[in-house]
Amino acid sequence: MADRDLLRTTAAALLTAGFIVALDKQTEAQEKNEGQIAYNNACRTCHTTDEGDNRLGPNLHNIIGRKAGAAEGYNYSSAMKNAGFTWDEAKLDAFIANPDAVVSGNNMKPFSGITDEAERKKIVDYLASEGR
Repeated sequence: MADRDLLRTTAAALLTAGFIVALDKQTEAQEKNEGQIAYNNACRTCHTTDEGDNRLGPNLHNIIGRKAGAAEGYNYSSAMKNAGFTWDEAKLDAFIANPDAVVSGNNMKPFSGITDEAERKKIVDYLASEGR
């Protein structure tokens, strides 16, 4: 009888763990989808996340960890070329909030920024996930 109880307890624990993992994966997929939607709405007109595919703006593939103004094959403004920093999540969030405050003289016109912190976070998280 004790073996049967142990088996039931073990089975229940495994099912619960599997359910939690499935929920985590579903939540992660939903968050990435929300991030892609936010990115599409605010950034996709000028940018892509495809490596080497520069458009009106540079590609944002692996933007986290890239030196500002350094995407190969893109003709940056002198302000961005000389910005002197490497993109991290905080710098990217600040730039999306107010590009001119981070790099005065950039060519992001007419984009003036996104004030909604949650929307910026979705975009930053999405861009960070594109490099993983």
